[in-house]
Amino acid sequence: MEHDVIKLKLIYPKWKKLPGQTTFNLPPHGPIAFAACLPDYVDISFCDENVEELDFNEECDLVAISSMLSTQIKRAWAIADEYRRRGKKVIGGGISCMLHAEECTEHYDSVFLGEAEGRMEQVLEDWRNGTLKKVYNYMGQQPPIESVGPGRRDLYKRDLYNHKGVPMVDLFHASRGCRFSCYPCAVSYLGGRVFRPRPIDKVVEDMAQIENNRLFIVDNSLAQNKDWERELFKAIAPLKKKWISHTIEDDPEILDLAAKAGAWYVYQAIYDTSDYIKERVKRYHDHGIGVEGTILLGLDNQSLDDCKRLIDFLGEIDLDLAEFTIMTPFPHTKPFDDMKRQGRIFDFDWDHYNAGQVVFQPKQMTPDELQGIYEYAWQTFYKDETQEAKMFRLFCNVALREMEEGTYRPRDRRLINKSFGRDVNRNVRNVNK
Repeated sequence: MEHDVIKLKLIYPKWKKLPGQTTFNLPPHGPIAFAACLPDYVDISFCDENVEELDFNEECDLVAISSMLSTQIKRAWAIADEYRRRGKKVIGGGISCMLHAEECTEHYDSVFLGEAEGRMEQVLEDWRNGTLKKVYNYMGQQPPIESVGPGRRDLYKRDLYNHKGVPMVDLFHASRGCRFSCYPCAVSYLGGRVFRPRPIDKVVEDMAQIENNRLFIVDNSLAQNKDWERELFKAIAPLKKKWISHTIEDDPEILDLAAKAGAWYVYQAIYDTSDYIKERVKRYHDHGIGVEGTILLGLDNQSLDDCKRLIDFLGEIDLDLAEFTIMTPFPHTKPFDDMKRQGRIFDFDWDHYNAGQVVFQPKQMTPDELQGIYEYAWQTFYKDETQEAKMFRLFCNVALREMEEGTYRPRDRRLINKSFGRDVNRNVRNVNK
């Protein structure tokens, strides 16, 4: 059955970045994953408002807004309200839409909850017929993982995604769902407690098509299944990509395979000052894998002194980078349910739910003390070497590996040198000495 072309305006809303941190914009993954689910009679115009101006006057038939962060959601609503004022129908989706679904129904003509594969033709048909539903709720009804295809990376305006000229990583996912249910996390609500790996051949095919040699594998954790990790790392190794990910299994064989497959650095939670954490970081480094520690401050079991000890501990374990966040009770998480019931949340302005601002009453300190220890953490860790300088060291590490493999591009050298104000080739041989 033939259809007339639908002009769809797809928007990723902007949000206010946290002060004092190195700012760069990654090409978003959610919108291009959604776009891949649309039939080919849809003509998509994509705007990432974080890197370009949104043109409300651009001609379109239908508007779709994809948002990931709670701190984006109010801007998403403002955009929707303006389009609706202009007589356009607006569909909202994405992670933050799922977390704030009830409020979203006040701003969108239709709210799509869940994963979009195999479901958008019906939504578009309903729109054509004037029977668009207020809510399409597919939460907990995941489509077959085999139906997940390559994202529509052709929608990116590539020259807008860089840090001072240096191209950033592309986002990629090899699985959905997570078998863990960590206390502050909403992933089990969003994607389910069942680990759902994509077929390895599909992963390889998808990854091979990405022009960018550097990727961020955004899976919630790669440490879900050792057999799957082995198969995955062996399969992607020939592609010679260099990638960042969340946690990898703490197993010498797996770490060795990950390193050979191109593991560049990992995000590893640093939640205490134990020897296990110290050894965990060392094992990554022993395999040539960098570590960006993710440090959560303000948990109920943390006192002010506990936080200070944790921050001091970071200097002992040779982290390559550190990312500090304030415990934030996002909707549909246990912290939100617990703290709301206890009357401890005093700020429900979603703009402030950016993991850098205190919105609740901590158990063992005041809100001002938690805000202060968060700022102290950033200042202390980066007092001798800036975040940007530490990032440069990681670029040197990956450049060295690319040189050894013959995949290093001279264009990258010029851009990195210009960005960081120093010569990558001169530094790359000395960076690990």
